[in-house]
Amino acid sequence: MKKILYPSNTRGSADYGWLKANYSFSFANYYDPERIQFGALRVLNDDSIAPGMGFGKHPHDNMEIVTIPLSGGVLHEDSMGHKGTVMPGEVQVMSAGAGVTHSEFNASSTEPLKLFQIWVFPDRQNVSPRYDQKTIASLLQKNELSPVVVPRDSAKEDQLWIHQNAYFYWGEFDTDLNYSFSLSAPGQGLYLMVVEGSATLADQTLNVRDALGLWDCEAIEISIKANTKILALEVPL
Repeated sequence: MKKILYPSNTRGSADYGWLKANYSFSFANYYDPERIQFGALRVLNDDSIAPGMGFGKHPHDNMEIVTIPLSGGVLHEDSMGHKGTVMPGEVQVMSAGAGVTHSEFNASSTEPLKLFQIWVFPDRQNVSPRYDQKTIASLLQKNELSPVVVPRDSAKEDQLWIHQNAYFYWGEFDTDLNYSFSLSAPGQGLYLMVVEGSATLADQTLNVRDALGLWDCEAIEISIKANTKILALEVPL
């Protein structure tokens, strides 16, 4: 097993007044040659957006973009004709493919919006752009890491999917436990972030927003404290 630790206080950061951002990988004005990507995972931004503010219309292409609201609503509009709000408990997926334009704003005029936005390189270029969002409550198993986004060829009717052999797992744990997690296939890596709480794996204790990248392993054992939330991203390396 090989690993790399990503302490939360070593992430890149930016404060634009209306936007306070933490960057797990190089993004915008933050550049670290040692933190360009983790395999197919290119971006994991931890954003706080002021009431009524956001990102105006801007283009993307050839990227799988997943947005996870943590608190507040994301007001989304795109060139494919989609317009609506993504709320906590939902996940949004957009395949930029051959090209798409979209905007994202805080839907509230009084409360900040907090979210993760994650970009994954696709396994094919210039696909037709697509959009989806779903409530994930029915996908979550208590005290487990549950897949909420899966590869296209593995998706069931009620699952979100992307053009990549990548899995997004979300777990909410209300008790102390030891948990065993297996990767889907050889050659995959796992990027695991503690969203809230604390967990120990591969002899590393992770606290809020700490992350660990793992590869050359088939399974890992995780010691998880009560009241912990975990985001785990399994991606090709």
